[in-house]
Amino acid sequence: MAENELFKFVAAHGDESEKISAPLYSYWKSVMRKFFSSKFAVAMLVLLVALLLMSFIQPLFSGYTVIDSGKIDDFSLRYNYPNFKNWFGTDSTGQSLFNAVWAGAKTSISIALLATLITTFIGVIVGAIWGLSKSVDRVMIEVYNIVSNIPLILILLVFSYAFGSGFWNLLLAMCITSWISVAYKIRVQVMMYRDREYNIASRTLGTKTSTMITKNILPYLISVIVTIISEQLPMFISYEVFLGFLGVGLSADTPSLGRIIANYTDNITSHAYLFWIPVLVLGMVTVSLFIVGQTLADASDPRTH
Repeated sequence: MAENELFKFVAAHGDESEKISAPLYSYWKSVMRKFFSSKFAVAMLVLLVALLLMSFIQPLFSGYTVIDSGKIDDFSLRYNYPNFKNWFGTDSTGQSLFNAVWAGAKTSISIALLATLITTFIGVIVGAIWGLSKSVDRVMIEVYNIVSNIPLILILLVFSYAFGSGFWNLLLAMCITSWISVAYKIRVQVMMYRDREYNIASRTLGTKTSTMITKNILPYLISVIVTIISEQLPMFISYEVFLGFLGVGLSADTPSLGRIIANYTDNITSHAYLFWIPVLVLGMVTVSLFIVGQTLADASDPRTH
């Protein structure tokens, strides 16, 4: 058999050697793949989405208000246990607990979301500058040492009384010092990255501080920031509930889970559903937020991919 029938010469392609045979890596696809691999986290995400939809959509149709005496004379509507008409039952004035719970959840979740966004935004920016600048560090570390030694709930109480009741006043009281703890956590992480070889070389070449923060450091802290958010959300909801339980922060005509739980504390023995149903909803919101946030934080860490 002839040699040309056994072998066939092919032309060499220089571009083929440059191609990478490994699959392309996508950070966010890897994050989503890691997150959705946890069935428990997915179940908590479904529960959280359902709770958020009920909290922000149901009050639009119920028209619930705290001060409503329209049905107070109808004694047949008072203290009805949960049924098909009133899913969570009614209270001493005949108002639906179902409407009250979701109206209160809307307020509590809204305050927690806004407070988390504000404190995280300020804390990340200040913390990044704090970690890079030694002059800023000398000042901010003293501020942190003072604030961190005062219980946050005491600070919230003082500012809540000082600013007066109201949604925005309570939000200001929550944010006025809470960002400092976030900034300190970011500062610690930034100090771990700022002295690495590529950042030292970048600083030597005259890279601006803002560019080092946004390009060289913060992209590596995504999992840390997500972890902070997952801790802040349940924390602010808990603080709002505690302040509402004490009757501080929000005005009397603003529904919140804390105020609802406080109002129905006296019914814990006679009509227990009025107390335990809001507590159960509160528990589902905080637990689902924490589990989803922590799982997403773990998934956003490239070392887990």
